[in-house]
Amino acid sequence: MNHIDTEALDGLRIVLDPMGQAGVALALMLVMFGVALGLRARDFSVLLAEPSLYVGGIVAQVVLLPLVTFGLVHLISPPPSIALGMIVVACCPGGSVSNLLTYLSRGDVAVSVALTATSSMLAALLTPASTLFWAQAYEPTATLLASLEVSPLLFIGQTTLLLAIPLAAGMILAARAPDVAERIRKRTTVAGAAVLGATIVYGIIYFYPILWPAAGLLVSITALHNTAAFATGAVAGRVLSKRTSARRALTFEVGIQNSGLALIILLSQLKGVGGAAAIAAVWGVWHLVAGGLLAITYNYFDRKRTVVVIE
Repeated sequence: MNHIDTEALDGLRIVLDPMGQAGVALALMLVMFGVALGLRARDFSVLLAEPSLYVGGIVAQVVLLPLVTFGLVHLISPPPSIALGMIVVACCPGGSVSNLLTYLSRGDVAVSVALTATSSMLAALLTPASTLFWAQAYEPTATLLASLEVSPLLFIGQTTLLLAIPLAAGMILAARAPDVAERIRKRTTVAGAAVLGATIVYGIIYFYPILWPAAGLLVSITALHNTAAFATGAVAGRVLSKRTSARRALTFEVGIQNSGLALIILLSQLKGVGGAAAIAAVWGVWHLVAGGLLAITYNYFDRKRTVVVIE
């Protein structure tokens, strides 16, 4: 990728009109509301059964992955906007896709669900605070944030509010009317995903002339970053548990991030920085492909071991 493409990415701003801003905010609230509707007390049973695995998994998710990302951006020195996107993605919680991939790979779904639920609840405060901390710690992204005139207190306050209100509302409804919560959860999730998907498609089509020349760089950096995330989860799993199923759960929990949430935060709170939004969008596709291939690989080796044992 040449220099002019890098400058174009860093200078690109996805500016939404008032209707678009309202739509993105609604998508963010629907996503968090849908996550909260699915939370149940039983999801946290692993805390009592294996507290060290539970706490260690949360630390790997909210501390180690952003730290590894911080080291990676120092190592490869990507354009500032791309570095910002990597940091925002790393600071987001795991998504429900990690639960599905854990199930498909015969991992410990209870561990995966507990970690997803906890990181999602903590996201209301930790995602904006962690994003700001790591972005300010890296000089190129700190300079970029300064050029965007992002107020730290306003960013944390607004993002926390947008995340916390629907999260609290969903948890209250799930606790008091679980049947109602279960009935509307899928519709809420689909609605949020639809709004987000429409925003992504619009952005790709509208900014295609700038994004296409940078596609190689975006995909290669996303692949490297996602590989580092999976590796972080795998190492954490090996340290924290002797059970293969728990190790797989941690691998997916750290390797799969809620990139949709990252994209919404970038569009609604961080002035729609083009390179950062592009990374979040590419990550959303890439981690599904990489996660699916990893699940297939796990199942392949499981079948191979089974055949060896039978023989």
